[in-house]
Amino acid sequence: MKNIFFFLGLFLSTTLLAQNKLLTMEDAMVKNRTTLAAENLKQLQFVYGTTDYVYLKKVDGKEFWVKGNNKMAEIPFLTLEQLNDKLKATAYGELKAMPAIQFNKAADWVFNANGNKIALNPVTNQTKEIIAKAFTGKEAVEESNAGFVAYVENYNLYVNSGFYGTKQVTKDGSVNIVYAQSVHRDEFGINKGTFWSNNGKSLAYYRMDQSMVTDYPIIDWAKYPAVNENIKYPMAGGQSHHVTVGIYNAVINSTTWINTGWPMDQYLTNIMWSPDDKWIYIAVVNRAQNHMKLNQYNANTGEFAKTLFEEKDEKYVEPLVPVLFVKNKADQFVWQSNRDGFNHLYLYDANGTLIKQLTKGNWEVLEVKGFDAKGENLFYSATEESPLTKNLYQVNLKTGISKRITSANAVHTAQVSTDGSTVIDVYSTTDNPRTIQVTEIKTGKSKLLLQAANPITDYAMGKLNLFTIKNNAGADLYCRMFKPVNFDSTKKYPVVVYWYGGPHAQMILNAWNGGAGDYWFQYMAQRGYIVFTVDTRGSDNRGKAFEQSIFRKAGDVQMEDMMTGVNYLTALSYVDKNNMGLFGWSYGGFMTTDFVLHHPGVFKAAVAGGPVMDWKYYEIMYGERYMDTPQENPEGYEATNLIAQAGKLKDKLLLIHGMQDPVVVQQHSVNFVKACVDASVQVDYMIYPGHEHNVLGKDRAHLYQKVTDYLMNNLK
Repeated sequence: MKNIFFFLGLFLSTTLLAQNKLLTMEDAMVKNRTTLAAENLKQLQFVYGTTDYVYLKKVDGKEFWVKGNNKMAEIPFLTLEQLNDKLKATAYGELKAMPAIQFNKAADWVFNANGNKIALNPVTNQTKEIIAKAFTGKEAVEESNAGFVAYVENYNLYVNSGFYGTKQVTKDGSVNIVYAQSVHRDEFGINKGTFWSNNGKSLAYYRMDQSMVTDYPIIDWAKYPAVNENIKYPMAGGQSHHVTVGIYNAVINSTTWINTGWPMDQYLTNIMWSPDDKWIYIAVVNRAQNHMKLNQYNANTGEFAKTLFEEKDEKYVEPLVPVLFVKNKADQFVWQSNRDGFNHLYLYDANGTLIKQLTKGNWEVLEVKGFDAKGENLFYSATEESPLTKNLYQVNLKTGISKRITSANAVHTAQVSTDGSTVIDVYSTTDNPRTIQVTEIKTGKSKLLLQAANPITDYAMGKLNLFTIKNNAGADLYCRMFKPVNFDSTKKYPVVVYWYGGPHAQMILNAWNGGAGDYWFQYMAQRGYIVFTVDTRGSDNRGKAFEQSIFRKAGDVQMEDMMTGVNYLTALSYVDKNNMGLFGWSYGGFMTTDFVLHHPGVFKAAVAGGPVMDWKYYEIMYGERYMDTPQENPEGYEATNLIAQAGKLKDKLLLIHGMQDPVVVQQHSVNFVKACVDASVQVDYMIYPGHEHNVLGKDRAHLYQKVTDYLMNNLK
């Protein structure tokens, strides 16, 4: 009996010891993506044309593909030896490791074989070279369905095919004349500059003339001596680049230019081909960004055909997604718009006549996932249950009736099978690191593929809570709080507040770790801090009015909402209101600096990373959307010129900036420091040479140690 109690006591003490481990900074900021990440199924996907799923599994150091479905147990599907056996008659040689394989886009398997992107027919073992090794390392590489490959070299566009050889499409490319690259500073959902037609024989591509845009110096400090590398940076109110669209016919080696008209500083966004490749659709937005025209152009002549419809807004419009033609119905397309106050789906005919609004309500459609086999139903993800969740739905295009597919009140990421009958559902909540299941849509029957264990179960963790508070306008503000480990409501705890407050970002989700991508908040909770976040007005996925409240007066309503959060915190008996710190990055860095200048004494210390300090130094596309130009909105720009207000600084403030930042250029923080010096005001400053707007890689742990040390040294 004594032995039993001895071993029981040893077990309990060992368990308690294990659950009291503290995160290191490397654990929180680096291992959070590796050994401390929630378990997952690697490269999980459907096999094209089936309801079978596959994923990459590792046993005894060897990776192989397994296959299963809702009715069948998992079985081995493909080993490296089997793949090499299929390739032995080809010229690609033996693979030393299992490659990433794309099974879900076509019947052929697509993967990289010793530097060549190829397609393998799994039945005949015949291969087709998609991109030869000579081109895979080129810039902006994109293949077509007809065997052509587009790429950029020395600023010019080239197109290659085995039959036609390589053609140089453009000849005047330079730093000033940019071809086949993303334009408009990656705004309006733009992330590339080439768009192949459906038949793969014609290529629409961007041409950006930025010769009129001011050069901006970025210093490469790693070279001896340091070297200046200019970038083109169009600042608010200044000259913007001029963008046009060309169409290259790869068969006859000719280019036609789309006649998009004037003024040249308009935005050409969301390019899409018609199903028959006869037309090009472009969402044309004016420089003021308050008027969008969905225009149709003749793909053969480049001439304007007609405007299908227009959208106007007294503040701004922001088209982010091209037209989506209905499967099996070339005369209909779906358009996304927040014209009724929330982002929803609209069904149009090819002439631009509205057939019906497919979705409606005070919630946001987040993403379209595609059609079922017949094109009768469209799948989409949305926030209908809550802004903190994401679920999958299908809407019938004929009836307009929607059906929820995923069930748990969680953040779901879903894949839909080719025929639209089955879904791979990956979801998490604050209490659930990850669940993966495959679900039949018709029956709702699910098969569990993975229930991930808590990856930080051995660590002492603070309690996480999501809740709402009301702001002065009566709107709900979503909040997240991590309480200290071994929380005692009779004690007083220092507070760290982290926020962003700008468009296209949402900090708080009903997902693992509350939506946070790392464990720094838990790191601070382990060390006795309350960590609080509030998604203020201006944040994403709350509708147009919630975001547009910041228009022409960045920071005003966000600071009001932060004061609501501060009042909530200071009313709590366990909050040490004399030891609170504020931290934000990018837009959040602007908000942090703005707040401490206008509300001195609320926070004892603050950290602002990559901060905008004067909006006239920020880029045209983003800055003018939310602030108009400095000429149109002088009062707004003056009010948000934090450099001119540096003398108001009373609290401890640490500024951090990546020295190669091409987004929020370092001049923002440098000018603020100079203004502090001129005003005899003390400010702290940290730079990260070699890093751009975010400090990434191994140096991220260094960054967060710097932030942590600064807050800990001052909040006591």
